[in-house]
Amino acid sequence: MKFAHVTLSVKDLEESIKFYNEIVGLPIVRRFPAGPGTEIAFLGEGDTLVELIKNDNVDNIDLGKNISIGFAVESLDTTMEFLKEKGIELESGPFQPNPKTRFVFVLDPNGLKVQFIE
Repeated sequence: MKFAHVTLSVKDLEESIKFYNEIVGLPIVRRFPAGPGTEIAFLGEGDTLVELIKNDNVDNIDLGKNISIGFAVESLDTTMEFLKEKGIELESGPFQPNPKTRFVFVLDPNGLKVQFIE
């Protein structure tokens, strides 16, 4: 068994695609309608993808306050500079729980915590 994707319900598909494509750097793999009022987009590389679902019939998106998704970066300093240039504020951090690990959190357009970890 292998991990295939994580599914995120989103308020605005265009805004979420822009965040995960332009800020996180995930390429769009495919995008398609999935029934009346529903559209799906998959983004990522390799075997594990992010699935974004916009359903016009769902008004309230509850992401859970203790859930985050994380992405490895080469340089946290470069990433933080890029985030600042793009107008993305840090939600928390930077943290350094040990000499080899540093990370920050930002919020995606839906309020989900996204971790960038070096």
